[in-house]
Amino acid sequence: MKFNTNYSNISDSYLFSTIAKKVAAYQAACPDKKVLRLGIGDVTLPLAPAVISALHSAVDEMAAKETFRGYGPEQGYGFLKDAVAGYYAERGADVKGDEIFISDGAKSDLGNILDLFDACNTVLVPDPVYPVYVDTNVMAGRKIAYMNATSQNNFLPMPDYSVDADIIYLCSPNNPTGAAYSKAQLKEWVDYAAAKGAVILYDAAYECFITDDSLARSIFQIEGARSCAIEFCSFSKMAGFTGTRCGWTVVPEELACGGLSANKMWLRRQTTKFNGVPYIVQRGAAAVFTPEGRAQIAENIGYYRQNAKLIADGLKELGIWFTGGENSPYVWLKCPGGMGSWQFFDYLLENAQVVGTPGAGFGVNGEGFFRLTAFGSREVTAEAVERIKRLLSK
Repeated sequence: MKFNTNYSNISDSYLFSTIAKKVAAYQAACPDKKVLRLGIGDVTLPLAPAVISALHSAVDEMAAKETFRGYGPEQGYGFLKDAVAGYYAERGADVKGDEIFISDGAKSDLGNILDLFDACNTVLVPDPVYPVYVDTNVMAGRKIAYMNATSQNNFLPMPDYSVDADIIYLCSPNNPTGAAYSKAQLKEWVDYAAAKGAVILYDAAYECFITDDSLARSIFQIEGARSCAIEFCSFSKMAGFTGTRCGWTVVPEELACGGLSANKMWLRRQTTKFNGVPYIVQRGAAAVFTPEGRAQIAENIGYYRQNAKLIADGLKELGIWFTGGENSPYVWLKCPGGMGSWQFFDYLLENAQVVGTPGAGFGVNGEGFFRLTAFGSREVTAEAVERIKRLLSK
């Protein structure tokens, strides 16, 4: 027996586990201090009433012999896949039901999709980057190349034809930086992928926060993307499903290589390794797309957008450079006074009792930057902003 030695090449601790330990140690030492958390991107508003009603109805169905359901289709029930397809159609993106695969969240599929690709593929990821993109490929032993996302390019790196890549990760709006690609910029990435014979793994988990029509809500709004891209999306931030777990992945029928269809491969993978998302959860997810659900979800998203504006306005008053906060639930700021990311984390925790996420945890180019999330409550967000302003105005 031999273990996968690639695991020795990843960090022993996940970024957010390290943060949790540091905060716990501080609270143990200072139990009288109230700590405000703007770090982890977890939602705080409850599920929408339309979703709760659908969940309850589905539970009742499971209690009657006539409506009870056992194993469902691994790729998702038709009622939810059709609703997702309609959501794409509203934005002019042609996505068929058979190309939509319901999952337990984008994070899972972003790692699981790698089952389709040979370990010899070279992966291209932005730096800074959501750690899952890197760690899952390190676990598989793939070569990883990095594209520099910096303040000079507004943390939106563009294709470099001198660099060869097989698998390209893009996230827009980006986690952690909050920066979002325009449709014109994504067209350049689609053209690059087509020229290189590469695939784009497009993380659209935060697309619902986009209000600017010039920005892409889906890569399938871009001509040519259907032959070179896979898209991942989630109900977690759109509808507060972080604890309920539901998302989807779109694998177009046109995406193929060496006589193999990515769509058919993914279907085969899912039917072998995944038994599907619970019926109850899928009924709740489908309610998101009803007229009542859409209105309620829009109100919740608007609440988080206002939180992001509070953070952004506070940073503007302080004269601190940042990206995000508009079209994104994340605000990515330059640490004041030339402080390093973890140095600023400790400074903010110890002097204002506010928790954020050190940019260095997302990559080399994240050093000197810091992420704040708008997913807290209004009261916590407003108080945290005031504490930050008082501390940094001294």
